[in-house]
Amino acid sequence: MRKLVLFLHASLDSFVEGPNGEMDIGWVSYDADLEKHATEILSTADTVIWGRGTYQMMYSYWPSVPSNPSSSQHERNHAEWIEKTAKIVFSTTLEKVEWNNSRLVKKDIEEEIKNLKQQPGKDIIILGSPRLAQYLMQLDLIDEYKITVSPVLIGSGLPLFQGLKEKIKLKLIENKTFDSGAIGLVYQTVR
Repeated sequence: MRKLVLFLHASLDSFVEGPNGEMDIGWVSYDADLEKHATEILSTADTVIWGRGTYQMMYSYWPSVPSNPSSSQHERNHAEWIEKTAKIVFSTTLEKVEWNNSRLVKKDIEEEIKNLKQQPGKDIIILGSPRLAQYLMQLDLIDEYKITVSPVLIGSGLPLFQGLKEKIKLKLIENKTFDSGAIGLVYQTVR
């Protein structure tokens, strides 16, 4: 059975968005080490799921990367990966999605995730989309949490673990310390 994996960057004080809704801008300790770490994590997945906002943000940026001469090799590689990867967008307000290999799901999120897990393939990964992640946490659908904690306190914003109504027991299965001082944590949900 495929796993649903949450992959997000967080501040040490557990925020995944800054006070103005910004994700990863300026406070994530992103360097070559974290690029390699992200590439390793993404190599285990062949399906990405997003909410509306993250999909729109990603679609406005990544398709232009290959033709942008200032794009790094890591950005080009990521753009190539994301172009060929299946993308499922959960939104009740979007009418269509136009990105290559994208599909829109407007209802029955829980059933859709359960069906995806039963299909053959690699892992399913939530990239960004913290509000969708919070909803899926409440439904106990996330199998692994891959959180990169940056050595910064941002004071306010959107906390990752918000709105949980019941305890979710986790088991630490991996941790890495990066040169930047960031820590990569991998927790498995214990059911």
